[in-house]
Amino acid sequence: MIELILILNAIWFAMGFHAFHVRRDVFAKVLVPNKEHRKTPVYETLTETGRFMGGFNLAFSVLNILLVLNFGEFDKDVQWAILLCVNAVAHGTQFAGNVPVALQNRRGTGNWTVFKGVMLRIFVIDFALMAINATFSVAYFV
Repeated sequence: MIELILILNAIWFAMGFHAFHVRRDVFAKVLVPNKEHRKTPVYETLTETGRFMGGFNLAFSVLNILLVLNFGEFDKDVQWAILLCVNAVAHGTQFAGNVPVALQNRRGTGNWTVFKGVMLRIFVIDFALMAINATFSVAYFV
């Protein structure tokens, strides 16, 4: 089961790399749907920050791939608990970053729309992977 979780993490983080780094201009348009707001230097800065987000996602993807490929090298429960906890935090921080905007969306405001399209998928999947990693991390600590 842990190997499946690691593979899911690797795939999701690789997709994050692709969205934020490779297709950063497309993702910036999701965050800034108003074309008038895209004609500013700040929009260009937002677009370029995708490289950083993508880099972090790539690192976590590689980590999870390496864990799958070296599964037998981690033979202590505490090792798996720590690694899964770190994955849970990575997913959790991405989920938590969308929570304030989602709450604003419920009031009819917010900088981007969380409850539909690609952002909804990101919101839900990050929460699910956070919960799965956290659950297994706790199970290994107990």
